[in-house]
Amino acid sequence: MTLFEKIICFTRNSFETLLYFLVMTFKENFRDYITRAGRVEGSKEVMAVLGNGPSLKEEMPRLKEAVGRKDFMAVNFFASDDDFEVLQPKYYVISDPMFFRDTYMKERVVEFYRTLNDKVTWPMTLYVQYYNPEGFDYRRHLPNPLIRIVPFHSYRYDGFERVLFWLFRHGLGSANYGTVVQNGEYVALLLGYREVELYGVDHTLLEGLTVDSGNRLCRADRHYYDNGSEPVLKPMYQKVPHRPYTMAVYMDELAQLFRGHELLRRYADSRGAKIYNCTRCSMIDAYERR
Repeated sequence: MTLFEKIICFTRNSFETLLYFLVMTFKENFRDYITRAGRVEGSKEVMAVLGNGPSLKEEMPRLKEAVGRKDFMAVNFFASDDDFEVLQPKYYVISDPMFFRDTYMKERVVEFYRTLNDKVTWPMTLYVQYYNPEGFDYRRHLPNPLIRIVPFHSYRYDGFERVLFWLFRHGLGSANYGTVVQNGEYVALLLGYREVELYGVDHTLLEGLTVDSGNRLCRADRHYYDNGSEPVLKPMYQKVPHRPYTMAVYMDELAQLFRGHELLRRYADSRGAKIYNCTRCSMIDAYERR
């Protein structure tokens, strides 16, 4: 890196640092909610984070055998699946704006909260984004006393890596790099887990990608909870605001997503922890495979 490039990098990181502290001062705060809430009683040594990729179905028999030996963390709509009550995840993370904002997914989200509230019969911590511009009342939708609701900071710091890792250690960082699983990894590391395993984190996000005759970016998206239905090729939209993806925007988000995994690996290494990719077909190349 040339001297000029170093000056540019230092200037950009300094600006990002100033911006971060301004945003945290006026829009969020400097409280470590995750550490203060701590682990759920009876926690194990290994955290298994369950993504929504279709490969999770193949892993489910092995995961069921691990009940009682590992802690489970679920994300997004996993509560709607029958295996949710079998695995009984101690931790749950949601971070997509559709879970706290009025979007075209509103009916499905309302049903999700109803299902989660009814199914949980064990102590569970639900992590939600601190950022909540419309004042969504999670407790009103989840009156179940066994569900503890804990916020995590949502504003991402993109400055000096050493400062970022300090923020991570003190519960002030955010792993919003493009997928809820990354928020889950960060929560697990902050809770002190030394081994974090990823299942159903396929990230085959280029598979089936095409542009139709109307110049719309399309993809046949698949998830674990699709119940075996055939994926349908359809235009891709950003959730908030609800507008079509362009190839440039989508590829930029993918690059950010995979860079986020590399950063989380470096942070785990700095803490003496390991993140293992246990998803056979995963496109993530940042973690050791298990």
